[in-house]
Amino acid sequence: MKDITVFPFRNPALPLEERVSDLVSRLTLEEKIHNMPQYQSAIERLGIQAYKHGTEGAHGIAWLGEATSFPQPIGLGCTWDQELMKEIGDVIGTEARVFYKRNPQINGLTLWAPTVDMERDPRWGRTEEAYGEDPHLTSELAVALTQGMQGDHPKYLKAVATLKHFLGNNNEINRGSCSVSIDPRNMREYYFKAFEPVFVKGGAQSMMTAYNSVNGTPVLLHETVDSVVKEQWMDGFIVSDAGDMIGIVNDHHYYDSLAQAVAESIKAGIDSITDEAKAVTDAIRDALEQGLLGEADLDKALSNTFRVRMRLGEFDPQELVPYAAIDDSSLMKPEHQALSLKAARKNIVLLKNDGALPLDAEKLSKIAVIGPLGDTVYRDWYSGTFPYKITPLQAIQQKLAGKSVAFADGNDRIKLRSRANGQYLAIADGESKQLAAAADAAGAETFQVGDWGWGSLTLQAESNGKYVTTDETNITASADEAFGWFVKEVFQLEPQENGAVAMKTWNNKAVVSSADQWLVVDEELNSFGDRDTYDKEVVYDGLQAAVEAAKQSEVAIVFVGNNPLVNGKEENDRPGLELAASQERLVKAVFEANPNTVVVVTGGYPFTLNWIEANIPAVIYSSHSGQEHGAALADVLFGDYNPAGRLNMTWYRSADQLPDLMDYDIMKGKRTYLYFEDKPLYPFGHGLSYAAFAYSDPQLGAAAISAEDELSVSVHVQNTSAVAGEEVVQLYVKAGKSRVKRPVKKLYGFRRVMLQPGEAQTVAFTVPATELAIWDVTRDRYAVESGEYTLLLGSSSEDIRTSATVQVNGETIPPRSLSAQTKAENYDDYEGVFLGESKEGYACVELSAGSGWIAFRDAELGTGATSFQARVAVAADGGRIEVRLGSAEGAVAGTVEVQATGGAQAWTTVTAALQSAAGRQDVYIVLTGDIRLSWIQLA
Repeated sequence: MKDITVFPFRNPALPLEERVSDLVSRLTLEEKIHNMPQYQSAIERLGIQAYKHGTEGAHGIAWLGEATSFPQPIGLGCTWDQELMKEIGDVIGTEARVFYKRNPQINGLTLWAPTVDMERDPRWGRTEEAYGEDPHLTSELAVALTQGMQGDHPKYLKAVATLKHFLGNNNEINRGSCSVSIDPRNMREYYFKAFEPVFVKGGAQSMMTAYNSVNGTPVLLHETVDSVVKEQWMDGFIVSDAGDMIGIVNDHHYYDSLAQAVAESIKAGIDSITDEAKAVTDAIRDALEQGLLGEADLDKALSNTFRVRMRLGEFDPQELVPYAAIDDSSLMKPEHQALSLKAARKNIVLLKNDGALPLDAEKLSKIAVIGPLGDTVYRDWYSGTFPYKITPLQAIQQKLAGKSVAFADGNDRIKLRSRANGQYLAIADGESKQLAAAADAAGAETFQVGDWGWGSLTLQAESNGKYVTTDETNITASADEAFGWFVKEVFQLEPQENGAVAMKTWNNKAVVSSADQWLVVDEELNSFGDRDTYDKEVVYDGLQAAVEAAKQSEVAIVFVGNNPLVNGKEENDRPGLELAASQERLVKAVFEANPNTVVVVTGGYPFTLNWIEANIPAVIYSSHSGQEHGAALADVLFGDYNPAGRLNMTWYRSADQLPDLMDYDIMKGKRTYLYFEDKPLYPFGHGLSYAAFAYSDPQLGAAAISAEDELSVSVHVQNTSAVAGEEVVQLYVKAGKSRVKRPVKKLYGFRRVMLQPGEAQTVAFTVPATELAIWDVTRDRYAVESGEYTLLLGSSSEDIRTSATVQVNGETIPPRSLSAQTKAENYDDYEGVFLGESKEGYACVELSAGSGWIAFRDAELGTGATSFQARVAVAADGGRIEVRLGSAEGAVAGTVEVQATGGAQAWTTVTAALQSAAGRQDVYIVLTGDIRLSWIQLA
């Protein structure tokens, strides 16, 4: 056998590209095919081992065994702390190396994190997985996490960050088949802006595409994957999301064959395909045979994946790789535990405090810990296995050692009695833990009911502590927790007209008694008789027990929130923004019993807390923050840590303040703090402290700058209180007069600074003027508009303490010309339309109902435009295009009747004469019927 060390790709002294080229050139075609799926095959003759792309690492290494856990990403977003994020990324990268060393062929170093999706809607089921609604905050934190994960060695990578999920991924409903409409300004100014810095500044080496389509094109085929991400931002590789190559055939119905799907995906920029390996390799062979794909296309993709593997040090002498020596001694080190506590503390947001906090442990003798989240620490789908966990109750008991700490979870305990025979439900078979519908009354099972709202319940058998679950046939009390891709521990107890309840499974199937009295799932049953219904007997009133505990205590702390596997997770958007109704009733009852009530909300997303905010003296928010969750909360409650977390999302008063979940236009839809004009419950950036801070007048580096300069501003911040604390200084900019609608204000900088009592610090920000640019749809480029920009400095987006104005000498966008072909997607405004796909090369305008319009503002028509052209496709009944001036109801300058063209992608050019279309005008294109519009021209 040839000595593999002599191959040039094994020579660390050679240039990287030369090594990569040599490696790929040595692969046979079949070897290339087998290295295109996520699980790359070993090539023994070259000494190349098998490798897997995709180890979960969103907030600690997941699914591989015990590892250090950190707060959910939404909680990390609330830290507003870049240095902390880099430390966390470093630990995640280190622990990834530990697992890699244990099994390098399965535990890859390509980590699927961070999630960089813009969270423009808090109803998204995966809100827990990303950093918030603002692109600057998200990118800064993602840059830091990425740098920590990948390490700071000039040659070798510790691990690889794979950014998720490009592009426009913020809904779970129909995510594998839906298309979202995103116009050029939203795309360039919002959805791109979180991703770009993580590549350019953070050096991220990988990215995952989203399941959805954007403007009619599945994202893994979208032209910006190659033209923007690869050509402008990165030199790494791009991976498809799990099952997505098959999904563009089966779900999007975009192609008829897997061969075409895999060929076009690879040519569009996908380098690694996360699908069942045989399906991928078979499809690639078919594509090659049919001439849809060339070997050179595989070479290009494999060069990208092997380049990154080479930078991980896989093909070099291990003594040269600084991270190769990391072993089990680096897993869950004490320093990692300390960092977990630090992160859990820093993620906590003090939403409200009327002086109730911090609590004084020395003065308290009796306290009540109340609520379903008071003595638990939940993990989400992407959490690792906790090495240990500290609940709030445990931590509070430690703070108040020797004193009275009562606990009431607020959950009812019930028995279920059969309407058919009067007997009770019980665990009839101890070995299988199977439930039977008829049992001796003395052996009746008592179930603790976890009520998570919207009818979703968990039932925990008191006799063995196990959760009721199903294997889709039988019902057993056998689960340690409610957990899984399909959360089969969720049930409904549905009220019936006769006063009884019927039981339904997580997926709405009926639970009935079989002939031998076992409880089983009935796939077909739609109505229930007495044989299959139960009287729900409450044997322990959880609400009343909580009230009694509150009455007998000096302070009641109520822990409410969500279970991260119920009512909002991957594949399930939230049905609403409220807390579970039972939890709000619990808070109200406890407060009535004891006005000295503090509410702690633990959740993976924002909630509407209107009554709580109006009535409860102090309110705290934390994400599900991992192994040190309870310790961090207790430290904040008792003043051993001064909270400084800030909200990374707007907390709304009602879902009525939001447009439809599928509306991705944040500008017209007035989404996020950037464009929201109503009053929120808690604004973006909000968070209180036990300390107080004063701001001086800001100092500008220059009162006027050019578009090539940097905007610089500093502010003196002083801790004016008697306690040490952190302030998060936030810089927002509000643009003055503009050609287009601009944000109400926009975040451009933030610093989390620690100040001792009386201490002051000067906080300085530098912002390149180019960051103030808008995307100018009239010329398809960024433009920095001339004008006054107001710099706003403060403690939140609404708590602005001081401001200054700077003159930016940029450019004035000239009147737009419509004399050349103008893409329809480059409108300035619209109504009743969305963007779809034109196979001719870019997005087209489609009607969402029977009529709509697009507007082109401030168009210069000169002495007169006499003709109108448009590129259209009409699938069925035809329609009409009107050119109107001034408004959608303005004077008609021209009309064209459009006949069916033969299909949605059968494009043709139509023309019409124009009259009285001269001077500078707002031009409206009014559409009716079944029309798709690609471009227009007025000449």
